[in-house]
Amino acid sequence: MYAVIGAGPMGLAAARNLQKLNIPFVGFELHTDVGGLWDIDNPHSTMYESAHLISSKRMTEFKEFPMSDSVAAYPHHTQLRQYFRDFSDTFNLKSHYEFSTRVISMVPEGGGWRLISECNGQTQSRLFDGVLMANGTLHTPNMPSLPGTFAGTLMHSSEYRSPSVFNDKRVLIVGCGNSGADIAVDAVHHAKSVDISLRRGYYFLPKFIKGQPIDTLGGKLKLPRPVKQRMDAAMIRMVIGKPSDYGLPNPNYRMYESHPVVNSLVLHHLGHGDIKARRDIRRIDGHTVSFSDGENQDYDLILMATGYLLDYPFIERAQLNWPANHDAPQLYMNVFHPEHNNLFMMGMVEAAGLGWEGRNQQARLVALYIQQRQQNTAAVKQFDKVKRQRAGKTLDGGYDYIKLARMAYYVNKDEYLETLSKHIAELETKQPVLASEV
Repeated sequence: MYAVIGAGPMGLAAARNLQKLNIPFVGFELHTDVGGLWDIDNPHSTMYESAHLISSKRMTEFKEFPMSDSVAAYPHHTQLRQYFRDFSDTFNLKSHYEFSTRVISMVPEGGGWRLISECNGQTQSRLFDGVLMANGTLHTPNMPSLPGTFAGTLMHSSEYRSPSVFNDKRVLIVGCGNSGADIAVDAVHHAKSVDISLRRGYYFLPKFIKGQPIDTLGGKLKLPRPVKQRMDAAMIRMVIGKPSDYGLPNPNYRMYESHPVVNSLVLHHLGHGDIKARRDIRRIDGHTVSFSDGENQDYDLILMATGYLLDYPFIERAQLNWPANHDAPQLYMNVFHPEHNNLFMMGMVEAAGLGWEGRNQQARLVALYIQQRQQNTAAVKQFDKVKRQRAGKTLDGGYDYIKLARMAYYVNKDEYLETLSKHIAELETKQPVLASEV
């Protein structure tokens, strides 16, 4: 019997693939229903009222369960919550889950994992053959310390739900990832003023080009990486210009070496003066914020759109092969532990264009691996050698990702999917592939 922790998109993909191979499992979910962070009613969700998918539905959906044609190209979070509920109901996945249940701890014991859970004040201890951890990567806020003391309201984007919080306030957004850009646009229609402070430059992409979702364009012709970086960056400059045209810093790295911001509305509002670009914060004194360019401004509310930290509070870092000087566990393909053959990190992977189907293929590989380990095939023995040798090696496709905590588990979509495909074929045919071929 295996344990699956989490009933968000990755947990459901893990459950579905175990189900397909008739591998018994029990699922654990903190909330009362499936959907993970896409259920805004989940107390642990970081969703906000205006949130939509930032990749298009056809590039994101599960292949075996397409979204309805009536759903918008970039669905609202309520539509996605219903999508996951329908997915779960269609394949009868809820019957495998224990809801309103928290995993308190898990430790290795006798070749398996002792997992202690709590539901309604009652704890339960069970021994599982293995564990698939799918509790998500966007739960624990990254809240950097600020240089000084702010006298107004200080909040993280994880706390943000409704733009009413900005009513008649002077607002400073710190950071400009996809959530930060969305929230800044929300604030424009409610706040007295909106500024956005950036420490570094970002690449901004529009959601549509010629009426088509941007992530559905191109890709038919495989270009060498440096050529693709130059051509795509030139195309974006031609369509929307450079960030500096809107008062923002230009990125000092090449395209695709950090996650792009898929939002052109923030540029629209910068160009109209609805949002003012600010440099990095140098000092805070009461309501006054001083910036690195010497300018000062007073604010009533600072919202930190500074991302999230990986956090798995129910297991010791050492059990995850997670050294203190690394921002993420050192695993093969961000999934497979070099030594524990029954511990799997599901969904600790980020890549532009990977979608839920890419993560579903990850779950498919894990389920096949479990099945083949039970049969002790030559293919799985060879895979074990590969995962020990390559634990912590990033499948980056040759891209020089910038050194940020968020990028510690970033991969190149093409290389990741190709590696998944090779291993899936290897395990399905039970024929080992040489490590040099991976």
